[in-house]
Amino acid sequence: MKILAVQNIECETLGSLEEMLRSDRHEIELVQAPIDHVPQACNDYGGVVILGGPMAAYDNLSYLHKEQNLIRSAIKSDVPVLGICLGSQLIAHAAGGHVFKGGKKEIGWYDVMLTRAGHSDVFRGIDKRARVFQWHGDTYDLPVSARLLAKNGLYPQAFRIGSAVGIQFHLEVDLQMIKRWSQEYEKEMTAEGLALDDLIPKENEQTELESMCHAVYKNFAMTLRTAA
Repeated sequence: MKILAVQNIECETLGSLEEMLRSDRHEIELVQAPIDHVPQACNDYGGVVILGGPMAAYDNLSYLHKEQNLIRSAIKSDVPVLGICLGSQLIAHAAGGHVFKGGKKEIGWYDVMLTRAGHSDVFRGIDKRARVFQWHGDTYDLPVSARLLAKNGLYPQAFRIGSAVGIQFHLEVDLQMIKRWSQEYEKEMTAEGLALDDLIPKENEQTELESMCHAVYKNFAMTLRTAA
């Protein structure tokens, strides 16, 4: 089936998710949101994936408004949506939540705790505590109808609202992507007192993240629908 992937900046790609989608023979329609047409309806797609980027969900950018319209259309039509980092913030904002700058940026490897709702949703089959890769400064107060799927001591980390799942952390990254981001966002890293060595996965961190990505993809893929 056809999957719509919305990319907000060239360096933040589907990553590991692309191989998984292609291995299941899904057709990927990739939209570069700042320069391409962002569909406002999604009946032609089996699912939608909205990726990350350094912009904020509350920025007054026309393509971000269009992405939020797409999200609202998908939820109304019960089309599965997976939002990663900025994608999760756009889901929260589109559904009536409040997105804002957090008190502390999360950049690097952090533990998150999966909730009971998370274990019966896209995190089914994953340990209660997971080590994940983060790169965000914004966070959100969730819409009242959202179900919290993961959290840590600082912020909500994943949620579901209707057919949409938002995940604040990056489960799609590999070492190559991390190295590229460290170059793309060098000024931000310097401001946070971070170096590439701080972001390189230790011991089994990358392997565990890949396992989580496979599990989340499998659980999400089960919800994909045959497009009309």
